Amino acid sequence: MSDKYKDKIKIVIKFFPLTSHTFSRKAAQAALAAHKQGKFWGFHEKLFENYKTINDDKIIQIAKELKLDMDKFKADRNLPDIQALINRDIQNGRKIGVAGTPTIFINGKKANLKNFTEFINIIESELKKNSK
Repeated sequence: MSDKYKDKIKIVIKFFPLTSHTFSRKAAQAALAAHKQGKFWGFHEKLFENYKTINDDKIIQIAKELKLDMDKFKADRNLPDIQALINRDIQNGRKIGVAGTPTIFINGKKANLKNFTEFINIIESELKKNSK
């Protein structure tokens, strides 16, 4: 998304690894480990670019491409706080009806979007409501 909304909206990512995708939890753990080195968004982007081919080797390849400290990255992926965060996000997601990814909520309401234009229209509408 452009910088147009940079100071107007807050994006929150919650993790909801699907059991049907063998490497989804490992990918979430890796993204959070990358975050500890300030590289979450770069890692996140690479994961989505490669979602069809994610496996252990691809996760390591992405970490190397982003020039992460590999010893720290490997250790951080299994930290209890990372595991707890993912578990909490899964529980919260189930409580609010998340069944798959991506699921988008805007101001606490589940958005059933058909395209990116609808997404922008809802954001614009919410911003207008909040500016009154």
